[in-house]
Amino acid sequence: MELVLADTLLGLAQSPDPCALLRAVCGGDGAAPLSVERLETLRFLLQWLEAGGAGGEALRRAAWEVALGRCWPLLRGGGGADDPERRRLVRAACGALRLCARLCGAQLAARLNCLCLGVGAPCVSGANGPLSLTFKVVIFVPGCWLFHPSWHMCIYKRMFESENKTLTREGVAQFLEIYETKRLPNSPGFSEFIIGPLMDALSESSLYGRSPGQLIGACPPLGMKLQKFLSTYLTLLPEEERSSFLLKFIQKMTSRHWCAVPILFLSMALACIPSCKALGTEGLHALRDVLQCTMITHQILLRGAAQCFLLQTAMHLTDVEKVSLPEISSFLMSLRPEESLSRGTILWMELCDWLYTHDRCFRKSINRHAEHQERSSLSVYVHTLVEDYLKAPASKRENCFMPDWFEAKLVATMILLAADVEEMKNKQSKKSNTERVELKSFLHPLLDVLLKLGTNAYIPTLKTDKSLQLLLKLLQTCLLKQSSPLDDVVLSFLSNSVMTAAESILEFVLRRLTTSELNTVSDLDRCNLYLALLSELVNLCSNAGWKKGPSIWNFISSLINASIQNLQETGNEQEPKLGEQIQKVVSMASLTVVCEIIDQKPELQLKSLHVVETLKDFISSVQLNQVLKKPSYIEEKNSLFEESTSSQGWGKIVASYVHDQWVCLHFILNKYHKFIPLSNDETLELSLLAVQRPIRTLQSALEALTLLPSDQVLPVFRCMKVLVPKLLGSSESLCIDAFDLAWKVISSLSNTQLIFWSNLKAFVQFVFDTEVLAVAASSKGQAYSKIKEIILKLVEMSTARTGVFNAVLSYCCQSWLFPTSDDTGALENPFSNAGNYSELITEACVFGMVFRRDQRRLIQDVHAFVENLGDECAANVVTERDDHYVRVCAVKFLCWLDGSNTLHKMFMEDLVIKLLDKDELVSKSRTRYYVNSLQHRIKNRLWQTLLVIFPKLDQNFLTGTLDKIFQAGFGNNQASIKYLIEWIIILILHRYPQCLENFWNCFCYGEEKLKTSICTFLSVLSHFDIILENTSEKKPILKKALLVVLQWCFNHNFSVRLYALVALKKIWGMCKALCVEEFEALTPVIESSLHQVENMHGAGNARKNWQRIQDHFFFATFHPLKDYSLETIFYTLPRLSELVEDEWIPLCKFTRYTDISLPAAFHWLHSRTELLNLKPSDWSQQDMGSDLVETDNQTEWTDVQKKIIPWKNSSPDLDLELVFQDRAAKLGKSNSRLIVVASLIDKPTNLGGLCRTSEIFGASALVVGSLHYINDKQFQHLSVSAEQWLPLVEVKPSQLVNYLQQKKTEGYTIIGVEQTAKSSDLTEYCFPEKSLLLLGNEHEGIPANLIQHLDVCVEIPQQGIIRSLNVHVSGALLIWEYTRQQLIRQKQLK
Repeated sequence: MELVLADTLLGLAQSPDPCALLRAVCGGDGAAPLSVERLETLRFLLQWLEAGGAGGEALRRAAWEVALGRCWPLLRGGGGADDPERRRLVRAACGALRLCARLCGAQLAARLNCLCLGVGAPCVSGANGPLSLTFKVVIFVPGCWLFHPSWHMCIYKRMFESENKTLTREGVAQFLEIYETKRLPNSPGFSEFIIGPLMDALSESSLYGRSPGQLIGACPPLGMKLQKFLSTYLTLLPEEERSSFLLKFIQKMTSRHWCAVPILFLSMALACIPSCKALGTEGLHALRDVLQCTMITHQILLRGAAQCFLLQTAMHLTDVEKVSLPEISSFLMSLRPEESLSRGTILWMELCDWLYTHDRCFRKSINRHAEHQERSSLSVYVHTLVEDYLKAPASKRENCFMPDWFEAKLVATMILLAADVEEMKNKQSKKSNTERVELKSFLHPLLDVLLKLGTNAYIPTLKTDKSLQLLLKLLQTCLLKQSSPLDDVVLSFLSNSVMTAAESILEFVLRRLTTSELNTVSDLDRCNLYLALLSELVNLCSNAGWKKGPSIWNFISSLINASIQNLQETGNEQEPKLGEQIQKVVSMASLTVVCEIIDQKPELQLKSLHVVETLKDFISSVQLNQVLKKPSYIEEKNSLFEESTSSQGWGKIVASYVHDQWVCLHFILNKYHKFIPLSNDETLELSLLAVQRPIRTLQSALEALTLLPSDQVLPVFRCMKVLVPKLLGSSESLCIDAFDLAWKVISSLSNTQLIFWSNLKAFVQFVFDTEVLAVAASSKGQAYSKIKEIILKLVEMSTARTGVFNAVLSYCCQSWLFPTSDDTGALENPFSNAGNYSELITEACVFGMVFRRDQRRLIQDVHAFVENLGDECAANVVTERDDHYVRVCAVKFLCWLDGSNTLHKMFMEDLVIKLLDKDELVSKSRTRYYVNSLQHRIKNRLWQTLLVIFPKLDQNFLTGTLDKIFQAGFGNNQASIKYLIEWIIILILHRYPQCLENFWNCFCYGEEKLKTSICTFLSVLSHFDIILENTSEKKPILKKALLVVLQWCFNHNFSVRLYALVALKKIWGMCKALCVEEFEALTPVIESSLHQVENMHGAGNARKNWQRIQDHFFFATFHPLKDYSLETIFYTLPRLSELVEDEWIPLCKFTRYTDISLPAAFHWLHSRTELLNLKPSDWSQQDMGSDLVETDNQTEWTDVQKKIIPWKNSSPDLDLELVFQDRAAKLGKSNSRLIVVASLIDKPTNLGGLCRTSEIFGASALVVGSLHYINDKQFQHLSVSAEQWLPLVEVKPSQLVNYLQQKKTEGYTIIGVEQTAKSSDLTEYCFPEKSLLLLGNEHEGIPANLIQHLDVCVEIPQQGIIRSLNVHVSGALLIWEYTRQQLIRQKQLK
């Protein structure tokens, strides 16, 4: 290109005629097609002419000729879409066409449009074809549209509606890239296209996946493009059209049930639009409707993040002059505080700032009085809101239903927002307003009501309900603040204000709970309100100092006495009245709250009250699981009406009553757990029946599990935690029944239910109690087996419910390492449980998920993206439901172990043996495993664990296990595992050089064994200076090492020679440094060999490979001692060895995701900066028998196929096809010429079914993407041994192009099962005898790059609405049709 450009520059300097120069650059008439170099030069010349203002008819005519005569034919020419030279040529031609169009004007653009339409629209089924490439490049030329936008929309619509997801993704990505042109059409048709077909396409979740090479936690490409496109388009739209477009866009988001992922990224794109006044009342209502749509998803984090983005959208795009504060507050009520708008978050402060900034701009909804003119609009609105809220009309019926909580939530939120806005205003004006004038005025009406509660018995029930609801919501919302309560002046002022009315509130609550005022079903809601408020008030009193507040002692004493008295009263048991039964429920609930307060607030010293002893005696004497008889309703018609219309049935009321009994019982058992006898036969000084008879109490607990719904069993689990450890030794069968029944409850719950995690935690605490584990292990009976069975079930459950294993492991590790007085019981050392249940730690060390490219993997990636946003997204909370947390917890547990502790030492040695055995088992079960497969990851995880444990092991044990480590090195391992094995061997030899004799023996095996492993041991020698660092007598060892290495420098395998030369260079350098005279005879040979390697001439691959291996991190930068750290083991090394990102555990997770801290003496945390900053090398360490390094004559066809022949050992020399034909003939099977290619299918169920179908109809072979599928249980279940009678061929998806081309040369017709514009009807297609049937992926069909290699596409005629069949069914239909046609032909020949 330099020569062509030089000639052009010379011509520019000499020629006055630009037209002649244009023709000269193009080579003149009849010249060969333009090359890329000449096209680039042509572009340079055209740019120069345009910049110089050259014009005239002659120049336009010349540019016209160049465009149509020389550039356009290049776009129509043939060539593969995957050919990089072809792509360069097309891009250069499109660039030249664009410049020609600028010089010639609209006429040339119109002409090109006609030419393109004459050729035909780009083939949608071949998205990577030449025309598609032209289409793509021409569209995105900055500032120019060669074709009318409507034509582009037609093509994009077809791409969006394609069933091929790859094509849809490509189309959406291309369309969103239009923002780069900055000249988007602003016609109504374009806006309708965005709101219609584009948004329909964006509803597909799979489009939002990470692109290859993107790190976990990065924003997916489509998400970023969507943000830029929407922002650019809105910016370019005329102001009068923005509101209409945005409103339609948001309303479209409410017109269907969106999944969590699309609605998240659409909301984020809206939030990123630059601030403008675009939305009014209708837009705000539309956003509220979208918020309601987000509540459908059960993904809490994604749901919360979408709410945050939608609130930001409202703040950025709302025209505040068109909306009122009541409309704003109504919108805010659609947000969930616990998920998004939590007080104290950045989002809350942004909202306060927005309200403060636009305070005087909101549309007026009320007439402001003269005295309110100086107050802010927000203050006036909130003050009016509180007054209107507390205006309750006198009710005709005093026993009315509880008011809805919505209004109380709204008023409380707006009060706190206004209070924080006032605080913000004071800070900005630098005023220290200790009076909190506005907040005081907001609370005044409420406090006025609260102060009268204790003395005025005639306040309407509705008014008392609403005032207490508002107070409770204020306290709950205020306490959601993330910062310290001591720094929260609003909370402090609110607490002090409420304390002034606390005595009045408590007096009112006591009267309502202890008299007969609560006597209807609807009153149970009031009871829950009073008790919830009681807990909050006790918290306030506790924080303020209980002596400063009202007398809690008197209140608690009165409540206990009255509740017990009411529960002891016996009425008409045959026909109980409704009021009496309701009062019993209220009394039991009251005692429940009292028990919880006594337990949780020891600083109040309530246990010293005499009445508490009465409470204990009463609870112990209560008949457990006592069911309240359903009352008669004959006497009170209004009660009947309330009961029939209430949301609570009597069954729920009884369940709540029984639940409260068990809460109270747990209070007793927890206090006297040390006095519980081991059986009913033992005597006890205490007169507490429940404590005296533990077996009977546990039997009642089992009965309660069968009676109570799942959301009420938590207190029963807590009681079982106290009882089971005491009874396991004497009543094992009863305890096993408790385990089984409790597991049944847990497994029946969904992990999306909030009660699941609290119930799981309670279940874990009683099954894995240290005393339970110890007693079960001591007898090794049925309980021991049952606990181990539960461990396996929990691990299995963890594969589907992230976080389950976390809960189990965290509890066990903490109770074994840091036992509390409650955990230890009678045990001397709870750590003994770790040895008895070591499989728990073993499974944790190798635990982790291998996600497929499906929705679950996508959800995990989007979760990581939201978490990466940090404080920018208010929905973020530190979560312990992370798959990495299991291994992090296990590693930290191991870091605490001490080799000098006998129990610790025994446990670590047992764990090492089990991990090495597991590695051997995995290696044997899979002689060939793939990069990032489950087998690869398991092996990598267990060797990482061994590397953590290694420094804590003593010499005797290491010497005994060294052979096992060496044997692992002999295996055919992936690169990441080789590095770990080599690292461990280096560290062992460095620490114990006497083990070198065993190491030398590894080089003495036969070549057959060493051909897959010798590079591992040679790599160890490349760090020989580290190994001999502590050795005084180095010369004899160096002599031995030199002799060992030299023999491998002459190996026939190029890879082996490279590794041997690296080791030789290191060892010879050490010999020279020591001036070893014995090696003088070898000096000329070794020096010349190394010199020849270092100074190889030419640019061949041998020299390049030598340089690459020397620059590789393991030989150039990595230091086995200085780089020993958690970060290197779990993050840096996996990254440099190119493990998938799922396996990278950053150091921050070791501090964020566990309750177990690292020991203070543990200093091996960080990688060295030199290693951490490295990027993965292009050299991958391999120990295969063939040369896997880059060679001069390397072909792409290497190892494309791998065939499984069950009987191959009996006829090893026969041609494979003849073997199959002979076997088929002996079995009486037809000799078919049909090959079924299923490499794109990745579901074992579909592959198993296809295998069975192919075998039944006599296909000649089934081609799959990986032979490991045949060991899958689902595959085998559906194939019913068909794989034993059908030839299976392995062709990876990346190798399909070559495979199809080879089969074409063998005379096969390549048939694709796909719906395209030119596909043939199955009922009309005649199959050739030699047919190859290519089936597409379950979700994405046949990729566009393979469609162009097909001879024909065949589709199955359909009559229904659903447009696709299962791939196994589609394949079976075509296989049968082929077989049917062949059978007819055979009959005709006969």
